[in-house]
Amino acid sequence: MKRTKIKDLLNTTEFGQQVTVKGWVRTFRNNQFIAINDGSSINNIQAVVDFTTTEESVLKRITTGSAVSVTGQVIESLGKGQRVEIKVEQLEIIGDCDAEKYPLQPKKHSLEFLREIAHLRFRTNTFNAVFKVRNALAYAIHKFFNERGFVYMHTPVITGSDAEGAGEMFRVTTLDLDNLPRTEDGSINYKEDFFGKSTNLTVSGQLEGELAALAFGEIYTFGPTFRAENSNTTRHLAEFWMIEPEMAFYELDDNMDLAEELLKYVIRYALDNCSDELEFLKGRLQEEEKQKPQNERSELDLITKLNFCLENDFERITYTEAIQILKNSKPNQKKQFKYLIEDWGADLQSEHERYLVEKHFKKPVILTDYPAEIKAFYMKQNSTDEQGRNTVRAMDILFPGIGEIVGGSQREESLEKLERRMKEMHIPVEEMNWFLDTRRFGSVPHSGFGLGFERLVLFVTGMTNIRDVIPFPRTPKNAEF
Repeated sequence: MKRTKIKDLLNTTEFGQQVTVKGWVRTFRNNQFIAINDGSSINNIQAVVDFTTTEESVLKRITTGSAVSVTGQVIESLGKGQRVEIKVEQLEIIGDCDAEKYPLQPKKHSLEFLREIAHLRFRTNTFNAVFKVRNALAYAIHKFFNERGFVYMHTPVITGSDAEGAGEMFRVTTLDLDNLPRTEDGSINYKEDFFGKSTNLTVSGQLEGELAALAFGEIYTFGPTFRAENSNTTRHLAEFWMIEPEMAFYELDDNMDLAEELLKYVIRYALDNCSDELEFLKGRLQEEEKQKPQNERSELDLITKLNFCLENDFERITYTEAIQILKNSKPNQKKQFKYLIEDWGADLQSEHERYLVEKHFKKPVILTDYPAEIKAFYMKQNSTDEQGRNTVRAMDILFPGIGEIVGGSQREESLEKLERRMKEMHIPVEEMNWFLDTRRFGSVPHSGFGLGFERLVLFVTGMTNIRDVIPFPRTPKNAEF
């Protein structure tokens, strides 16, 4: 008999039908009640086995983690918390699981412990929910851009350029590290390497995305990116996924509108399509919050917080206005910020971003027009202000509990200004000739942004550590599985 998925069975009204269900045992109680999960739903189905007619040797093999196939009649359940169950007529153990050695016993496990067994954590309710939401968000992103006529581009994972100019890149080489070829001046001779030059894992697909946008009009990339930043925090990964749209003929306001529309669209999609998972994660978060002091608890539960982002227009302010708010804020004046705000030009930290969102405006915030010194070379330069300060047409979107979730800008379309800025920042102009051609041949105003996918998943699931929203986290001193 063809297998029926548990998700479909839980919603059935056809009692009395014969079905076959295959899945993994979550619990086995009183030698007769088997809770089975096949991954299609966060919820289990209960199968009731008649222990008087089932061989004892088979019953002993029904352990947490074992894989089973049951065939039987769908009946209305008399037990609490479930509507349907299966009265088992045939039972087969597909795969045994040694209960003594299986690390996922039916009890509460810490997220730290589950990170150590990341290859098994998908089998828990928490990670079933998290990765179902991740899947829905990924689909919603493609759906959003396709509905708007964007072209999906695959930009290279191996690149010879540093899009951010930050230098925090993983090197790609086939050279023998114990016997490196050298040039006459003693430096490594990359001409003998696989690509004939120094190459790295990409930090961003933006530069290649710009090339495509200046032909197709509107494109987006969605792929893995890499940062060799030695950050052991709850918000950083060495390997993560980025969504990077680039749009010709878009100015800064158009860019902000698109980013806000995208975030609201994908959050709405998750609320509409992952209600069971989000209800579970809401409860999980409420339990976690009970361990915190009252003043550190969120004012909103997970689902209320998600709806709150949909119902409010994002607050748009300039960096200069933000600095004034932060400078005059109580935490700054009482020296409670770890990084005190003293002067214009300070690089805003997560604590400042979260203050603006969570305490001051109490809604998502878009910050614009940052000092040129703290932003990347490709951002469009504004006119110098009255104080003689140089700013660029950047925009960052800040979310509660996360801080920066989107970073973007209008790009500098002037070849002369871009070349001057690159020289100031010691970016090799000759090597980037291919990129500068976009400014030589039919340059137009254009914009784009990057949305860190894991930070989005972190926000929507209410998880508090970014390592818990990517299947196999890559962090300093950790590349397991």
